[in-house]
Amino acid sequence: MSNNDIIVSLDIGTSKIRAIIGEINNGTFNIIGVGSADSEGIRKGVIVDIDQTVQSIRNAVDHAERMVGIQISEVYVGISGNHIGLMSSHGVVAVSNEDREIGEEDMERVLKAAEVIAVPPEREIIDVVAKQYVVDGLEGIQDPRGMIGVRLEVEATIITGAKTAIHNLLRCVEKAGLKVSDLVLMSLGAGQLALSKDEKTMGSVLVDIGAGATTIAIFEEDSLVATSTLPIGGEFVTNDIAYGLRTLTDQAEKVKLKYGCAWLDDAAADVMFKVTRIGSNVDKEFSQEDLTAIIEPRVQEIFQMIGTEVKRLGYNELPGGYILTGGTVSMPGVLQVAQHELAASVRVAVPDYIGVRDPGYTSGVGILHNVIRSLRIRPSSSNGGNNNNTNSKKPTNRPKPNTAQESEQKPGLFERLKNMFSEFI
Repeated sequence: MSNNDIIVSLDIGTSKIRAIIGEINNGTFNIIGVGSADSEGIRKGVIVDIDQTVQSIRNAVDHAERMVGIQISEVYVGISGNHIGLMSSHGVVAVSNEDREIGEEDMERVLKAAEVIAVPPEREIIDVVAKQYVVDGLEGIQDPRGMIGVRLEVEATIITGAKTAIHNLLRCVEKAGLKVSDLVLMSLGAGQLALSKDEKTMGSVLVDIGAGATTIAIFEEDSLVATSTLPIGGEFVTNDIAYGLRTLTDQAEKVKLKYGCAWLDDAAADVMFKVTRIGSNVDKEFSQEDLTAIIEPRVQEIFQMIGTEVKRLGYNELPGGYILTGGTVSMPGVLQVAQHELAASVRVAVPDYIGVRDPGYTSGVGILHNVIRSLRIRPSSSNGGNNNNTNSKKPTNRPKPNTAQESEQKPGLFERLKNMFSEFI
């Protein structure tokens, strides 16, 4: 197995950090390894302790490496949060080839032209996503390569994020001994994996309910048009169980995973379990119905907040409905609560790959899908899926906290100037 055929995603969440190894082989894509570790140092989707987060990343990557028997050096990192913003932009260039055939270089130049917009000093551009290309006034083109034209335009979405959040994320990954190949907006990757073309075109809402945060992404006309993050998730359900049963949070999490149900009609009165109560050495017995009576109101509240936020963003009824993903939606009964509270068509998205058939893996696998789609649209060279050259696939302007690494990646001008002056001295 050649490392050129392998790409790795890193999904850094509030409860889990997941490293997923994908292999591109003769045009087909497979998941060959998954590493998971408990996430320490992250609260509500925000990094609050660098050292703990670094150790958790190392644990997840080590787990994945042992499964496959390879060493991981480069990763594509998912990013999300309420600091993410979307901006529309427009770029125009003249086709450079003498024969007026649009090539790779023209597509790169027009995306860079779209990237030239005013961005507040505290924000960074994460990605530039083309919505459509326009060749000499002809609209609706997804891939203009090979076409003949004089003027190439692009309608693009600029994805920006807070510098602080981006720097901290990159710092954690690099301190874990990994090189960041690129940052990928998780809701964009998950949307490409979980949503059908019709759902993205007609309009739908992708809802990723994690442990510490819920990310809402609205797709319309085959593009991401709005995104928002709510600071509520599965951790709140766990805390409610801990308070309701008066037990430790760790035990409440275990009870939730084993006996949790969000829909009272599906709960069983004869399924019993015991928990150790705080301040007592005596175990107390509860039924699944008792547990569901605690879980259901919180899950109802989460979906009420989701429906309110979607309306606040200006979208009332979207034909594609709601698509749920994230670790929390794997709990029995969540789908029924969502259908009742949202009063719309709702389904749960699960990756269709062996070893990751769980809603919690949608974002991690979606990152890999986003990378593969970018490589297919803008291949780096004739060597196929060589991920060593994929850094040039997007005109990003990301900070690189590690200056030593930056100088390795971008030699040239400064080195040449230094050498030139050293000759005179």
